[in-house]
Amino acid sequence: MSYPDARYFGDKGEVSGRFRPADAPHDLRLGPATDDPAQRRTHVHYLATGDTTGGAFGLYRWEMGPRPGGADPHFHRTMTESFYVLDGTVRLYDGDRWRDGKQGDFLFVPEGGIHAFRNESGEPATMLILFTPGAPRESYFEELAEIATSGRQLSEEEWAELFLRHDQYVVG
Repeated sequence: MSYPDARYFGDKGEVSGRFRPADAPHDLRLGPATDDPAQRRTHVHYLATGDTTGGAFGLYRWEMGPRPGGADPHFHRTMTESFYVLDGTVRLYDGDRWRDGKQGDFLFVPEGGIHAFRNESGEPATMLILFTPGAPRESYFEELAEIATSGRQLSEEEWAELFLRHDQYVVG
């Protein structure tokens, strides 16, 4: 394996790093608006998006509250997805079986790989989710949040269109 083709052609480098402090507010809330930690669902922090990385990757910190929630088994045709558990217990599905991911556990899923995740522990859990290349996943998550918040009911055809538009192929 060799290095990829150059993407920067300057001679001296440039000041272009982006710092995000750990205490920056979340970018998206999935679930009810509440200050009660027992009722909190998920806060999503867009650490890096496909837009900010020139399409290289998307990286999100996924902070799940103690209530059960997550994604059902699915796959993507255009991107890989990786999960790194920072704390708590996250159930990770590798396409074959569910595993209880604990701090430091990692799951890589190539294009076409069936996967899912859930927090069923009854305790908060946090993980990093990495997409390569940097697809516009934040628009998918924001649509899901709006649907849940508004209580809007989608038909099977509307769900199919939403999933197709966002490279989300549900399995089973």
